[in-house]
Amino acid sequence: MQDTVEPGRAVAIVGLGTVGEALLSMVAATGRPVVGVDHDPDVIARVERRLKGKDLDATGEPVSCTLTTEITELAHVGVVVEAVTDDLTTKRDVLRRLRQVCPPDTAFVTTASALPLLPLATASGCPDRIAGLRLLRPPAVGRRAEVVRTSLTSDEAADVAERLATAIGLENVVLGQGASDFAARLVHPYLNRAAAMAAEGFASPRDIDAAMRLGCGLPSGPLELIDELGVDEVHSYLQSQWDRTGDEVFRPVPLLTSMLRRGTLGRKTGQGFHAYDERGLPGEQTPAERGRVDSPAPGRRIRHVGVYGSGTMARGIAEVCATSGLRVTLVARSTDKARSAATAVEASLVKAVRRGRITPTGKEEAAAALTAVDNVSALADCDLVIEAVAEDLAIKRGVFAELGAVRRPGAILATTTSSLSVAACTAPAGCPGETLGLHFFNPAPVMKLVELVRTPDTADDVMDAGREFCAGLGKVSVACPDRAGFIVNRLLFPYLTDAVRLLDDGAVDVGALDTAVERGFGYPMGPFTLLDAIGLDVSLAILERLHSEFPEAGCEPPAVLRELVGEGYLGRKSGRGLRRA
Repeated sequence: MQDTVEPGRAVAIVGLGTVGEALLSMVAATGRPVVGVDHDPDVIARVERRLKGKDLDATGEPVSCTLTTEITELAHVGVVVEAVTDDLTTKRDVLRRLRQVCPPDTAFVTTASALPLLPLATASGCPDRIAGLRLLRPPAVGRRAEVVRTSLTSDEAADVAERLATAIGLENVVLGQGASDFAARLVHPYLNRAAAMAAEGFASPRDIDAAMRLGCGLPSGPLELIDELGVDEVHSYLQSQWDRTGDEVFRPVPLLTSMLRRGTLGRKTGQGFHAYDERGLPGEQTPAERGRVDSPAPGRRIRHVGVYGSGTMARGIAEVCATSGLRVTLVARSTDKARSAATAVEASLVKAVRRGRITPTGKEEAAAALTAVDNVSALADCDLVIEAVAEDLAIKRGVFAELGAVRRPGAILATTTSSLSVAACTAPAGCPGETLGLHFFNPAPVMKLVELVRTPDTADDVMDAGREFCAGLGKVSVACPDRAGFIVNRLLFPYLTDAVRLLDDGAVDVGALDTAVERGFGYPMGPFTLLDAIGLDVSLAILERLHSEFPEAGCEPPAVLRELVGEGYLGRKSGRGLRRA
């Protein structure tokens, strides 16, 4: 087989959806001749408009290529990248047509991600000429790919695929077919659950995506990722897995099916869970997407914040409030705990100065703004009091009984619970309209996300005050109702549970799957590393609460997790967990 990636021979991209269009642009940017093919004239017109806004190619010329609806125009190309919908019949038929049209030395590269490559290659009639290019995340947001070969792929065809990937700037990675497949099987149900969350109106698409980006450090939110991958591609993967396994986690949620029928396929069509302009960039948010922007009533202005608690979270919240120019009173259970909390905040402020997060003057002002005491009556004139004690309903209810007795009329009371009912925690205070959840993420001075939780009784102006308070701290608040897990844990822990259940398959390797998720989807940690970081005991407790409220949500703790915790395998903090420390 000749060197089919030479600049003199054209590269063809067949199928100009999300993946195909991105690959077309990447090839065109190298200055090589490239032909884009799609059966839909509207797709051709859209891609042509977008290409006009691209930068210059490697030769300094405007990016350009030939666009057509006819496969028959590929009679002289050297390599064809097939990027049509991830459906076996569709891909097989396209590859068979290409085999008939293209020269006998043309190499074929398929972007199949959910389909087994060997059956597809053999069905095409030219298995030796076909290699796979498994794109790890959409090219628009991540430039990694794995070249996949079958037992029948020729060395020449695999070499063409590898050199093409390198030429267009894709980082070649080697994960192994099994690890990549398991990573896809793990991530797609998470995307499906996020779509279900949006469909039920639990939270807005903007807030769902912001919560998972900022709360888990992900490169993109789940709905953004669906838009990037293409609603049709995600739906096709889920449908194929559901047909094959019958597992309900893969049944595409009705919203994805209706979006597919409407043709709102995400970034490539300009509308999915979010809106995109002609260049495929995110469009302006609507007022509804931005949420309420009203300022709280004058009586809701927050200038003095109380923090009840002296642990890590309480100290972090007190610190971030003090560095934001607010007066802060921290109440601990004893004089020693109050003194210890103040010392810890002082030490943290010193580190913040050393790291350049605040100035020495800012540090002194923050220290002066913080008072730590052991008397709950010191919270009597606070505008907002935030409870940050142990995640135990009885303890929290006891705290709110105290707060209800000392708070001034109009003061807002908040709990930092991550998995308990906000209404149940705050009920003993006796002021349901003036309570809410403020779920900060640890460490509070660093993490940007706050889940702003509304009970059925929380007043509108209390929610507005909460939003303004979070914004004043430099935080991003996401609104959700008072249901166990809120946004982040309700999506994160079923995903982690699915990962543990995959261990029932003897082919799953913990390290390989972590690596596949990290490199394939750009996540900062694989699921098993993340479980060890959270703590297996903490994860087990959260799963038990989630399963109690959502028995059909896939949160029933796996037996292996209970067994590990019972044997003292708690994760990073104990030096042993799902992975060796």
